[in-house]
Amino acid sequence: MEHITLDGITLSLASPVELPLKWVGQEELLRQLLAAWLVIDERDIPFNPRLIGKPGVGKTTLAYAAARALGRKVYLFQATMDTRPEDLIVTPVIGPDGRIQYAASSLVTAMVKGGVLILDEGNRMSEKAWASLAPLLDDRRYVESIITGLRIKAAPEFRIVVTMNEDASTFEVPEYIHSRLQPQIYIDFPEADEELAILKENLPFAPSRILRYVVEFLQRAHASDELYSVRDGINIARYALKMMQAAEQEPGAVLPLAVERILGEEALRYLK
Repeated sequence: MEHITLDGITLSLASPVELPLKWVGQEELLRQLLAAWLVIDERDIPFNPRLIGKPGVGKTTLAYAAARALGRKVYLFQATMDTRPEDLIVTPVIGPDGRIQYAASSLVTAMVKGGVLILDEGNRMSEKAWASLAPLLDDRRYVESIITGLRIKAAPEFRIVVTMNEDASTFEVPEYIHSRLQPQIYIDFPEADEELAILKENLPFAPSRILRYVVEFLQRAHASDELYSVRDGINIARYALKMMQAAEQEPGAVLPLAVERILGEEALRYLK
C-alpha cells in the first residue's frame, strides 16, 4: 500500500481501478467529455462534467474510456445515501498495532496523484456530503479534512467526472453544487447498430442471430420508453447461451425464458 505524508500526517492511499470496460459508438460524447477536461491557458481550469442518463446506458464506461484516453490512473468512488464527508476525504482506521491511522479516499488519492476520479451515482449523496466538495469543484481546487486538519490541494493533472442516474430515488443536488458540475452531458440509449456493436464487444463468442434477437427486443422496448438497457441485453444473451449449453436447447426455446428471468414476465410483451 502506498503512503504519502502531508504536514506531518501520513495517509495511506487508495488503489486505482482496472475495469474491463470499452466505450463503443457515440464518439461525439467521448469528445465532449475530453473537451470539458481540457486546460487551454495557464489561467484556465478544467470543468467538472457530469454524465446524466438512465441506468445502464454506459455512463461509467464513458467516464472510464475518457480517463484512459488521457493516459491517467482511474479511481472510483461509489456514492450512496450514507456517504459522509469523511468517507469522501480521509477516514481514521485502527492499524495492526492498535494505533489510529488515516486512509485517504479514492477521491483524495486521485487528487494527490493527478489521476481521474469517477464519482459514481453522485445524486445519491446528501447535501452535507456535497458541501465538503464545494472548494474542490471551483477554482480553489482543494478539500479540507476535519479529522486531520489537513487542507489537501489537487494536483494540476487531477480531473473529476460525476455520473448521475435519471431516477426518483435520489437527493436533489444543491444549487451551489449544480453550478459547479458543468457541462451536463446526456447519454441516451444507443441506436440499433451501436447496440449490436456493444453486444458483440461484450459477447464476442455469441452467435449473431442471438445478438440481433436481443437488439430487436431492446429497440422495441426503447420505443415504448422502457428502462431496459444494453446491460440487460448482455445479461439476457449471456443467460440464454448458458441455458443452451446446459440443456442443449435451441435459441428459440431459451431466449424468451432468459428475457423473463432477467427482466420479469412483463418484458415478454416486447418479443416478436
